[in-house]
Amino acid sequence: MINSEIGFTSEVIKDPKRFVGRNTLIEDCINALNAPHGLIAIYGKRGVGKSSLLRQIQQMALGDYILAKNSGLSHLIPSRPRKYLTVYYQCDSIIEDASSLLTRLCNDQHEEDGLLRLVPDDGKNIIEFTRSKEVHAGADLKVVNWGAKGIESTKYAKVVPEDIVQTFRNFLNAIVTHQVKKRMKRDGLLILLDEFDIIQNKAGIGSLIKSLSSSDIKFGICGIGRDITSLVKDHGSIERLLEQGSLFVKTMPPAEAYGILNKAEELFDDKMRFSDEVKNQIVRFSEGYPYFVQMLGKECVIEANRAKEKKVSDSIFDKVLEKIKCGRCFPNLESAYQRAIGNSEDRQFLLHLLADQEEEETLFNEDVGRVFLKKVRRDAEGFDIKNLDQNLPRLLESRHGPVLAKVTEKPGVYEFKNPVFRLYVRLRRF
Repeated sequence: MINSEIGFTSEVIKDPKRFVGRNTLIEDCINALNAPHGLIAIYGKRGVGKSSLLRQIQQMALGDYILAKNSGLSHLIPSRPRKYLTVYYQCDSIIEDASSLLTRLCNDQHEEDGLLRLVPDDGKNIIEFTRSKEVHAGADLKVVNWGAKGIESTKYAKVVPEDIVQTFRNFLNAIVTHQVKKRMKRDGLLILLDEFDIIQNKAGIGSLIKSLSSSDIKFGICGIGRDITSLVKDHGSIERLLEQGSLFVKTMPPAEAYGILNKAEELFDDKMRFSDEVKNQIVRFSEGYPYFVQMLGKECVIEANRAKEKKVSDSIFDKVLEKIKCGRCFPNLESAYQRAIGNSEDRQFLLHLLADQEEEETLFNEDVGRVFLKKVRRDAEGFDIKNLDQNLPRLLESRHGPVLAKVTEKPGVYEFKNPVFRLYVRLRRF
């Protein structure tokens, strides 16, 4: 039995030794981190590896440039790269606005990534420790002793009742003064906010980031978006901060998708291999989305274990495809599929017509695929699908996904909220 998680994972990739490709983006990350000022903004479609890239930025910010070295980019690393203390926070849909976000940050007690662990308070003694390869990846400090020095908390970080913005500012000033400069001798503090797009009301956040950004404090935000305007509402406030830090993550070219499979074989220590034809099919079906490569690869290993095989052959992959077609793989995607179609065959047919429509280039970024209702109407008439206008709204409703989002620039134009779900529908049997 081979543990599929050794080579494939659906989790965010923290270990730089597991990270594949993206050399141009890695180069941009090096430049953004070593710029004394500026904001880092990572955006793109779901499933392209944005969060994994954000974690790699955190590793480099801590001084670990093994990813750049393994990618052949050693010559781009400054002789004295800027080193940071880091904060990493994953946003969620319960965060309503800027005030809610700051409240979360000021109360987050995560021992490796939280802001609060860095705030000097009551003589809290903080030391640096060595991170393991995977479990503690991204950690730079650990609380080991409270109250040892007996220093007054008021000398460090003042909590201002009912003013979370000023409290947050005080915390940052205390961290920079006493931790970044005095204790740890770093160049700055880097605050990374993942899934930033989920925040319901982003008004004012851009302005706040601009006012706090300096040579000592840098922010990094990451989320789903076609461009920076869809990620930050008051984007005008931060445009000058993005001269070196705007990172659009596209789908992977085929060579890098192959690299994920080759890396998995290496991690398996060649105890599990993939035939060339299976690799070709996985790359083709994944269409540049590394998350789907990982999912298909993982399922192939599970099926090979079941067959007591050490190589993923065409027959093994055919069994995986058959399970996908029947809805017996990827329960989360299958649940979304059933929720979208309900009990309607016409709606199911419509969903497949939309998923199978060839992706179109857009004015924004060449890999953002859209579907056109006019084309679907023509195809629906050929298949005698009735009540198209009654079936389409369900695919747009939040309680059923939503599967689609309406593109505001033109009428009758939509795009799949989750492109990986679109890939799944293409493989799913109607």
